Amino acid sequence: MMSPPPGTDGNKGEVIYDASVCPQDIAYPTDLGLLNKSREITEEIIDELHAADRSGKKPRTYREIARKNYLKVAQNKNPSKKVIRKGIRSQLQYLRRNFGTIEKMLDGFEVFPLNHKLQRKYWIIQTVYEQQLKMWVSRSHQVDDRIVSIHEPHVRPIVRGKARAKTEFGAKIHMSMVDGFAFLDTLSWDAFNEGSHLKDYVEEYRSRFGFYPAKVLADKLYCSRENRKWLKEKNIKLAAKPLGRPSAKAVENHVRPGERNPIEGKFGQAKNGYGMNRIRARLKNTSQSWIASIILVLNLVKLAGMALPCLSFSAWRELKYSIKNTIIKILENLKTQNQPRELSGLVIRTGVF
Repeated sequence: MMSPPPGTDGNKGEVIYDASVCPQDIAYPTDLGLLNKSREITEEIIDELHAADRSGKKPRTYREIARKNYLKVAQNKNPSKKVIRKGIRSQLQYLRRNFGTIEKMLDGFEVFPLNHKLQRKYWIIQTVYEQQLKMWVSRSHQVDDRIVSIHEPHVRPIVRGKARAKTEFGAKIHMSMVDGFAFLDTLSWDAFNEGSHLKDYVEEYRSRFGFYPAKVLADKLYCSRENRKWLKEKNIKLAAKPLGRPSAKAVENHVRPGERNPIEGKFGQAKNGYGMNRIRARLKNTSQSWIASIILVLNLVKLAGMALPCLSFSAWRELKYSIKNTIIKILENLKTQNQPRELSGLVIRTGVF
């Protein structure tokens, strides 16, 4: 038996680790659709610039022809790769032409005429054009930091390999669960391998509670040889299938069916009950606030359920209204950051009030 870490009373508790994706409420991105939307924005910018300075004739954009070319492919139920590639090329050409027109028009202004919203979109669609052109030339569908939404450029595709949706678009979170309470360890808009960060998550457990866990439950992604060795050095039991071809008795001693079900149920509660499967916030910070608030509500509901058998009716009513007012304040703060209206029903859907 190894000696406990300095400053602790030994290993205590049990923790469950898992990761999931919180999908954003965006249209399923296609290369052709993104380019068409980018072209429409450049046409809007050209209209704004011409309205600000009517000294000359309005430049031609061929928007009607470009729209027809887009619909010819988009409304095709089963377009071939050749047809799609041709449609993307035409939208790239229209977009490049509009970029040249915009830059020529901007040269005629002494003060930059575009407002912040249009200026930001202009920067984003320039990146979209570069990415789409690179993929079209290389005949691939992969590029670093790929933009899948012009209005939410921070969203990235997360490949999960699930049967229903192999790729999801949103933030990836890592959550730990201790005694029924959820803790948000990581929130990232880029894909990450949660198994390679197991040591960090265990150290985070120690910083929260002052000691290492006695037992860790995780899926096989976390169970590398390096992680197994490190957990053994910390005297932490890993409830997972042993490496190699173990005996039936060894498997029975290490992992039991359903041990990781609580955290899967917690994800299901968050997604099906509180809207984590469809984040409607548009900005990066407000989306992160939405996700963190849902996890907070999960823990408040858990606390309320634990307190119910121990309190009288009057005390329970006071606690109920106290929790309800706390959640309302959270929602009011989120509304000031342009959070969607769907959060206003969050209190009702908790099932406690």
